[in-house]
Amino acid sequence: MQSTTLNTFLSDTYSDIVLMSKRICKGNSEYEEVAHYVISKFIEHPRAVELIEKNEAMKFMSGMIHLSFHSSTSPYHTIYRQKGRMYSLYDSTSNNIVDEDYNYEADLAVGAIQGILEEMQAEGIEQWYRSILFSMWIDTPNFSKLERQTEIPRTSISQAVQECKEYIKQELKNRNIDYDI
Repeated sequence: MQSTTLNTFLSDTYSDIVLMSKRICKGNSEYEEVAHYVISKFIEHPRAVELIEKNEAMKFMSGMIHLSFHSSTSPYHTIYRQKGRMYSLYDSTSNNIVDEDYNYEADLAVGAIQGILEEMQAEGIEQWYRSILFSMWIDTPNFSKLERQTEIPRTSISQAVQECKEYIKQELKNRNIDYDI
């Protein structure tokens, strides 16, 4: 019953709350963030349903908006403005981001490859050697840099990485995972 009352109130008055916030914040670009912050705090407030039933919720929220926006010691100010700096949720570069479909096959293959590498490390010294060099090569895909880091000859590193790739491909094939690394 209580959550229904609260949900109904917020659904019915959401646009009024945002408009009230816009007016209290005098059109500042933060008004929507302040409104959402106050709504989230109002939902958590122990007397929220009581205030709705007494028709005092809007007055209460207007006070919360006013204090949140105008006070330099309010929790909103401390969390979001951080010494006078306002951080918005999205910057202008977010407009250039293109949504991509999640590649479940790649995720499955990565998980399988990580499992194979862990198994290789437990199998024996040769497989451990190949898996460690392969992991290092993934982080630093430059044989010369790896040679300087490990003092292992470049040709040995490249051979171990190639053998590890072949082993992983074979294991993926054995596990019926069709993914080319």
